[in-house]
Amino acid sequence: MKAIIFSAGLGTRFKPWTDKHPKALAMVNGKSLLQRNIEYLQKFGIREVVVNVHHYADQVIEAIMKNKGWGSAISISDEREELLDTGGGLLKAKEFFNPGEKFITCNADILTDLDINKLISFHEKNKALITFGVTNRETSRYLLFDKNNRLCGWRNNNTGEERNAMLLSSEEKIQKAYSCVVVFEYDIFRLMEEKGFKGKFSLIDVYLALAANHMIIGYDHSGDRLVDVGKTESIAIAESIFP
Repeated sequence: MKAIIFSAGLGTRFKPWTDKHPKALAMVNGKSLLQRNIEYLQKFGIREVVVNVHHYADQVIEAIMKNKGWGSAISISDEREELLDTGGGLLKAKEFFNPGEKFITCNADILTDLDINKLISFHEKNKALITFGVTNRETSRYLLFDKNNRLCGWRNNNTGEERNAMLLSSEEKIQKAYSCVVVFEYDIFRLMEEKGFKGKFSLIDVYLALAANHMIIGYDHSGDRLVDVGKTESIAIAESIFP
């Protein structure tokens, strides 16, 4: 199985580090976020990894080469000409994945110990197109699910904005936080193209566009370790949780 680690972002909430460096190379207890995610995937036998690059791309590529991929075979998906967000970044990296084979995506700035084997088993049991980790943690933006863990919408609790993929009453919707570790069937590429997705777009947009007609589900792994290293102050939290 292959994976992609999204590492291209500008890291605007992570200044001043990202004024001169990519967020993916920010250090947590002596290891970069990128290294930690590569080693996380290795625990589940995933050693073929795509890394997309944009912001200070040369630094990311140099770190990978200097450290020989930290023991994994790393391919680079180059977004230096245009930053494509998670959805566009995945579609651009299509050539690195094998038709008919499922694959994993994760974000460089998320650290977790979610069990990918359990995620895949849940995915296969439910015959899903897409399955992603979710938890009950507090955040500003939530994915919404029905009682069977099927995606039905998205909500921003700060603004009150809500996007619905299926018609359910508010009482039937269960909100959970997105963990950014996802298993996809290869058919996602055909479906994104058929829906007209191109250029820069988010995977959340893809999920919401497909959820009514395809099995897109959340795997609740509340209780596992997880830190969103989105801001510089998150480093201290991450270092207290991930030695």
